[in-house]
Amino acid sequence: MGIEVFVANEQNDFQIDEDFWLKFALAVLESQRVSGNAELSLMFVDRSAIMGLNERFMGKAGPTDVLSFPIEIDPTNSGRLPDSGNNGPGPAISGSQSVPVLLGDVVICPEIANENAPEHAGNDLHDGSLEDEIALLVVHGILHLFGMDHELNDEAVVMEAREQELLRLHYKNDSLPGAI
Repeated sequence: MGIEVFVANEQNDFQIDEDFWLKFALAVLESQRVSGNAELSLMFVDRSAIMGLNERFMGKAGPTDVLSFPIEIDPTNSGRLPDSGNNGPGPAISGSQSVPVLLGDVVICPEIANENAPEHAGNDLHDGSLEDEIALLVVHGILHLFGMDHELNDEAVVMEAREQELLRLHYKNDSLPGAI
């Protein structure tokens, strides 16, 4: 099974190359040393959808560009307790068929990303385009799933450095088929 990335484009305002973003997210996950069976959902939504999610889950009014919803930070054994045995009738799941780690969901609003893109222009990894902004948001969202944050200055410096490193490794170069 390995690492699986599911991409859903639930908005119609901007063209999204779902295959490219799937490959890009997969490369980022591999650089974050994800291995074994793991799943990530990457969703592109419209302004009203992200505004509703932002209010409901973050308690903040208005739209945002990206939200991350971690599911399993520390995977635990499934099955009955305390012996972690089989969780139902039938044979136990073998190691090669193990239950995947559900990393979480990254939700991106291309409309807000497009509005914010020019603010981040000015280096070799971001020319102010929507694609550059989405690349940054995919990385940013995935790093949040791994517990990285930017609330404190020290945390922000570490997170931004890792973002730039991952963008250099996997974006605007030949590391992905069909690279932008």
